[in-house]
Amino acid sequence: MYRGALLALWIAAALSLFAAACTEPPPAASEKPAPATPAAYQAAAQSVLGDEAEVELYGDFAHNGHIQLLIVNRLPKTPKGVVPGLLVSRAAILEQQSAGGWREVLLADERLENPKGFLGGTPLASVGAWRLQDDRGAKGLELYFTPLQQSPEDRPPTIEVRWNPATGRYQSLDRDFQHFLPEAESTAPPPVFLFKR
Repeated sequence: MYRGALLALWIAAALSLFAAACTEPPPAASEKPAPATPAAYQAAAQSVLGDEAEVELYGDFAHNGHIQLLIVNRLPKTPKGVVPGLLVSRAAILEQQSAGGWREVLLADERLENPKGFLGGTPLASVGAWRLQDDRGAKGLELYFTPLQQSPEDRPPTIEVRWNPATGRYQSLDRDFQHFLPEAESTAPPPVFLFKR
């Protein structure tokens, strides 16, 4: 009888250890869910990019005391042959004004533009979708826009866009990512002038 009770106790202990090993451990204290986007931010995003707009990031990206929102329209699915990532059809940065409203300070649609014009380095052809990467550091928010490749032969350039404190707006940088480029009023190629001799 003593052996039977001991065997039953041993089996019960083994089963409880097995059950404990099969259950998922509780999440660690450091794994906190991402904070929810404030409703006012989401409403501002939808007023600019429509119902499919998502607030990707928000904060004082320009270090100028104004909240900015990076908002996007994600591609519904990753195109064939394209590496997954943040793929967008449109993106924008909105800046909160003192009066409580929002103004658009950057738009990535078929082209990259700010309120002054088209950003330098923007492709002449319309872009249907972009790969968007971001980096937040001492320089503020750095955005890297790469047109999605249309064919394997294409090697589209990556365009870095960053807040330029000297001009108070987002501008693109040269290919070395060192100097800000001026905006263009048009994406048409410059006119060719023929001179008679």
